Amino acid sequence: MPNFSATERETLYRVIHARRDMRHFSGGQVADDVLARILEAAHAAPSVGYMQPWRFVRITKPELRAQLLTLVEEEKQRTSEALDKRKAEFMRLKVEGIQDCAELLAVVLAPDDGTVFGRRTMAEEMALCSVSCAIENMWLAARAENLGMGWVSFFEPADVADLLACPTGAKPIALLCLGPVTDFYDKPMLETAGWREREMLDVVLAENQYPSSQK
Repeated sequence: MPNFSATERETLYRVIHARRDMRHFSGGQVADDVLARILEAAHAAPSVGYMQPWRFVRITKPELRAQLLTLVEEEKQRTSEALDKRKAEFMRLKVEGIQDCAELLAVVLAPDDGTVFGRRTMAEEMALCSVSCAIENMWLAARAENLGMGWVSFFEPADVADLLACPTGAKPIALLCLGPVTDFYDKPMLETAGWREREMLDVVLAENQYPSSQK
């Protein structure tokens, strides 16, 4: 393959830094060819042992979308109860865009296929890392298509698995809201809301040993 130009390289870094976990959508639609490109980007992700443990479920039934939203709202309430002092602050945050996004996709970790290559000591961890790579590819592709995407993780996996008729051993790990947005956030929403700040690189980077400033 040919080397990439400086302009192409700059574009890649620009897309990476422009990616946001979106919660506010403006309805609309995602064209079939655009959705196909985004899913192809996901399927082009690396995976440990080339196991490709990702499965995607496109949610097209309004009643199923409503059922998934109910599960998310129930988990948001349970999460708030576990936050004690930050409960009220948390409940003011918007954690999903399920009602307003153009497309809703569930990402499911497939049942373990017995792959040992590269994951003998960390079987589930490496499968999860592989699926996460696919989701990140989708996120970057969506941003390059000028679409927003948000990862919703507020649900009990078993409940979502039941709704999606997943086989034994399959584990839903994400509900992805995808679609047009009015504006992209200038900064990550949780940073703007004062929930948490991004660490400086030198805090998380060290040489030859674990960063001394981190626990």
